[in-house]
Parts: sequence; structure tokens; C-alpha cells
Amino acid sequence: MSFSLPVLPYEYAALEPYIDATTMNIHHTKHHQAYINNLNGAIEKTAELKGKTLEEIVQEVSSVPAEVKTVVRNNGGGHWNHCFFWKCMSSPSDTAGPMGDLKEAIEKSFGSMDEMKAKFNAAAAGRFGSGWAWLGCKDDGSLVITSTPNQDNPMMSGLAEEMCKPVLGLDVWEHAYYLKYQNRRPEYIANFWNVVNWEYLSENYQAIKAGGTAKI
Repeated sequence: MSFSLPVLPYEYAALEPYIDATTMNIHHTKHHQAYINNLNGAIEKTAELKGKTLEEIVQEVSSVPAEVKTVVRNNGGGHWNHCFFWKCMSSPSDTAGPMGDLKEAIEKSFGSMDEMKAKFNAAAAGRFGSGWAWLGCKDDGSLVITSTPNQDNPMMSGLAEEMCKPVLGLDVWEHAYYLKYQNRRPEYIANFWNVVNWEYLSENYQAIKAGGTAKI
């Protein structure tokens, strides 16, 4: 199976003024495309990976042959994470707050929406170097906040410190924000909440409750 760059569900400028169009264009067409190219190259020379879905590759990365494991971990993770990240966002005018079961779960797990945001922001700001912050759902149905280095994600069995299925993810690699925010990562994180696609997050939570994962 060969993977390709997904079409974004909005224009590059749709997340302005919080995430600028130039960053979105470069992030999508250059960085994300590079992960796909590298992943496809690894798959082409690894029979065990051919025919697997992206989710299977990510979840089973610990069992990937040693000679391509690092490439697949970094680039398979990079491809899944970015497919997910793009859908976690929408135009500021199109976003609504948390709703229904997800809102109840956030309040049950964290006490309030504000407390969840504070913990998520701290995880994102505190991730040293490059990586991701996540709001995820554990097997027992509870919500948890975690972060991962580089292009790891919390579905990577044997690698993730806190296993969960992602409901929301935030890219805190510098390429995601540096043109607009330079070294002001906390400002980027705070502004991210203005473009969160709560409808998609609710769909993710429902899918996880039903035994699945987010649709990317």
C-alpha cells in the first residue's frame, strides 16, 4: 500500500489569524509530504509492511523489522499524526465548544473544561524539544492528557508512556508555529484553542467508546 498526501478540509488561510497560511502551506506540502515519501520508501523494501493500514503500522511499530524500524516509527507516526492534526482544526468561525458526551467526560476526568485546557497546555509547553500533546481516551473510558517526543503517538504499543487513543492532538514541533510565533510556544498553544474542531473531537470520542479510533 502506498500512501499519499491528504487534501485539507479547508484553505491554508482558513485558520488565520491564529495559524498563518504560509506555515500551513509549508507544513502540509513540505513536512507532511516528506514523512509520506520516507514511509513509502520503507514499505517498498519491507514485505511485512505491504498491505497494512496506516493505523496498523503505527500500532505495531515495535514489531517492525529492525532495519527500517526507526524510519517507520518517525515517518509512519508523522503521517498518522498530521492526518489527525489537520482534522482537529477548523476555521475559527466554524468551531463550537465541547458538547454532549465529550463535555461530560472532560468534566468527569478533569473537573472542568478550564482545568483540562490548563493541563493540556502544560503538557504541550513542557514537551522538551519536538513532539506532540494529546487528549486521549484510555481503555476504561477515562480521558487522559499526555505528550510524546518526535513523531511518536500514544497508540504505539511498547513505546508510549501513557497508552490511549487520541481525541485531540497538537503539534509542538517548531515548524508548526515558528514563522508566526518564533520562540513563543505558549502563545501558539493558547491560540490553538480558537481553531479546535470540537465536532471532530466529539466524533473521535464516540468512535473510541464504540471500540474504534479516530477517523483520519
